[in-house]
Amino acid sequence: MPIDALIVILWPPFARINRRIGIHRDARRRGDVDEQVVPQTVPRMPPIWGRKIPGRNRHFTGRETLLNELRKSLTETTRAAVVPLPQALQGLGGVGKTQLAVEYAWAYRGHYDLVCWIAADQPLLIPSVLAALTEDLKLPSAGSKGIEESAELVRDALQRGEPVDRWLLIFDNADDPEEIRPFIPQGRPDGHVLITSRNSRWSGVAETVPVDVFSTAESVAFLRKRLRRDVPQKEAEHLAHELGDLPLALEQAAALQDTTGMSTEEYVRLLAEQTRQLLQLGKSTEYPHTMTAAWQLSVHQIETRMREAAEVLRCLAFFGPDPIPRFVFERGRDSGAKRMGPILSDGIKLIQAFAELGRFSLLRMERDTGTVQVHRLVQALLRDSLDPEQQEAVRHEVHLLLASSAPTDPEDIANQEEYALLLPHVRPSGVTRCNEEAVQDFALGIVRHLYRVANWKSARSLAEEFHDSWSTISGDRSPAVLRLRRHLGNVLWQLGANKESLELNDETFDLMREVFGAEHMDTLSMALTYAANLRAQGRFKAALEQDETSLAALEKGPGAKDPMTLRAINNLALDHALLSQYDDALELQQLAYMEQSSARRGVSRWDVQASWNNLARVVRLSGQHEQACDVGEAAYANGIRELKIEHPLTLATARDLSIAKRRMGDLDEAFELIQDTYARLSKIYGPDHPETMAAEVALSNTLRQTNHLEDAMALAKGAVQRYAKTYGEQHPFTYGCQLNLALLFRLRGDARKARELDEKAREGLLAQLGEAHVYTFTSAINLAGDLADLKNPAAACELGERTLAGVRDFVGPKNGLSLAAAINLSIDLRATGRTKEAATMYAEAMAEYERMSPTHPERLNAAGGKRFNWDFDSYSL
Repeated sequence: MPIDALIVILWPPFARINRRIGIHRDARRRGDVDEQVVPQTVPRMPPIWGRKIPGRNRHFTGRETLLNELRKSLTETTRAAVVPLPQALQGLGGVGKTQLAVEYAWAYRGHYDLVCWIAADQPLLIPSVLAALTEDLKLPSAGSKGIEESAELVRDALQRGEPVDRWLLIFDNADDPEEIRPFIPQGRPDGHVLITSRNSRWSGVAETVPVDVFSTAESVAFLRKRLRRDVPQKEAEHLAHELGDLPLALEQAAALQDTTGMSTEEYVRLLAEQTRQLLQLGKSTEYPHTMTAAWQLSVHQIETRMREAAEVLRCLAFFGPDPIPRFVFERGRDSGAKRMGPILSDGIKLIQAFAELGRFSLLRMERDTGTVQVHRLVQALLRDSLDPEQQEAVRHEVHLLLASSAPTDPEDIANQEEYALLLPHVRPSGVTRCNEEAVQDFALGIVRHLYRVANWKSARSLAEEFHDSWSTISGDRSPAVLRLRRHLGNVLWQLGANKESLELNDETFDLMREVFGAEHMDTLSMALTYAANLRAQGRFKAALEQDETSLAALEKGPGAKDPMTLRAINNLALDHALLSQYDDALELQQLAYMEQSSARRGVSRWDVQASWNNLARVVRLSGQHEQACDVGEAAYANGIRELKIEHPLTLATARDLSIAKRRMGDLDEAFELIQDTYARLSKIYGPDHPETMAAEVALSNTLRQTNHLEDAMALAKGAVQRYAKTYGEQHPFTYGCQLNLALLFRLRGDARKARELDEKAREGLLAQLGEAHVYTFTSAINLAGDLADLKNPAAACELGERTLAGVRDFVGPKNGLSLAAAINLSIDLRATGRTKEAATMYAEAMAEYERMSPTHPERLNAAGGKRFNWDFDSYSL
């Protein structure tokens, strides 16, 4: 059966009536050109011209009618329809649908400001191509916030027409309409999309126009142009007829004749012999017999002229149909590939092989991008010509070549461009099914790279494929599978699948201790990840115990200054902070920051940024608000400089800095910063991502302090629901969000509802964290305020006295929380008539407040005799 092939043209669905495109639109207004749509004589190059656009085919012939139909469909149809239907060009495999799209891009390039070519046969890789446009469109880079978010920003920018409104996207070999549609920009009359596909389902959303084989006249013209001689009419017609006027077969035949000097008569005779042999095999094939025969003639000639070139061609057949980077072969000398080894060891021979294959039109070389490409139909024919054992041998050589060519550090985003060239060949080459250690290390590197550039969906998809295959081959206890499971657990964590991540990591951690041993570096790395899972479950003490065990093992093993040891110290500081042990947290965090910021190896800019912001947060939690602002400002500036403004770590730093500014009373600056941060996080990650949720809490608290109670209430209600869904109803952070909501109810006059929420939160916090925790004390302080508002000062005093004693015992009498509890208790004592006790307590507290800056908001609040209300701000876990 023939392969259906389509070229789909998608217009924006909201085109304006009588709209024209680019230069032709302007020219028609001046009356300089008629209504016929024709390309410019010397088109200008668009300011943004994608690197993956194939070079123009100098042998392209005919198709004038189709090109004009394409152009008119994209431009003039909008005059008559607000929502024009897409159109599809449909035809057999090998009719030249991709070449038609290439010719359109080159012929009409002057009408666009941006032209981008997207290999769409693997939809998971499309985001990477779109994300690469961020720099050209002046958008935040993919390195700053992730592939998928960058791709969405690009699509949104193209839909808005900012900064360019004349653009062309070409999705080549888009076989799955449902998976491609989300990436297609809509709504721009000057933005065009072309899609080539073998899938007839595109006809469901487009009017189809048949793209047939060449006409006889086009075949003759093509052969004369390709052979660079005046081929006699009958001779050319005879050859075209034997090849069924199929463009790809004609190209193969012409290349063979041009290279070898073979006559048309001889070619036709050999073609007939090859075809008969194919038919005699009785093997069903989805390819036209004439194409198969033409290809076999070319390969036979290659074998005769240069055996090494034929070997290279067979190797190329087992890559994907996308451009193949030549550095794969240049770096493959020590790959262990036996068949390709002698060729790869001889640089001149390899260059000659590529050149010979190019002369026979069996591959296409793109010098600008340093890639080679073989038509997918030729690849399929080559693979089918080998028996299963030969197929596996060549396929494995491709695995070895890919593995040996990969960058040494997959987590360095500077290697993103090289990985973008390797990724399209991972699935087609069957890397997922290979169990050789070097190839599995390469596969792990792919997952790690996708994780680092925040392309988490692709990372999960590939990791799960690798896991299913490797587990079947070698079981769940093999080292490669265990390492893969750890990285998959990290990906699930980033996707917000906390329960799945915990279940996988819990099992993996046990297996690693059995297989590797407790002090193996892979096990210790897994231990740090597992502690993060415990923090997400609200099991802060268990996380601290795990990190203490890991740190001791790391200090004993690789040493105190090893990068993993420093990460363990940073994590342990976070554990202490979550348990309200701020002195210990500050000591550890200072150590981690100083060592990481001065390290010369193994510590990334991400490690430094996370440690720097954590330091600013612990300084704030220790009550040193002014110093926290200073450290936070420096950390935020570093994040913008090193990671860019929309990197998640930079945004986390901005959130914590806004909280510090709020504590210092700089409400305008705090509001401006957290409003911008929340907007960016919502746009990039959506409302249910933990970082967005944490910013939502901070924004609600800032709105409350600026007396925007209704707006604050709306956000606080949403935060309670999201934290309960993400972390569970009994997580300390969920209870913290309830405290914020209760405070808003009281300030709005509903003290009864506030008391209900505060009592529930306090009971939960006592059960989860115990009485000696800042969150628990905070709930008691706010609950006493509810009781006071409900005209029950005696109950407020009783609770306040117990709370003050506990707070002083836990953090000391001069801590800000102790002083606030004392001020509140003095207010309640006065309300019950115990004025002397109230005055003494108030005076003692004010003596400590007077050590603060005269403008510090806590001093001003105490001096005004106002009750302190405490709120909760979330962490990055």
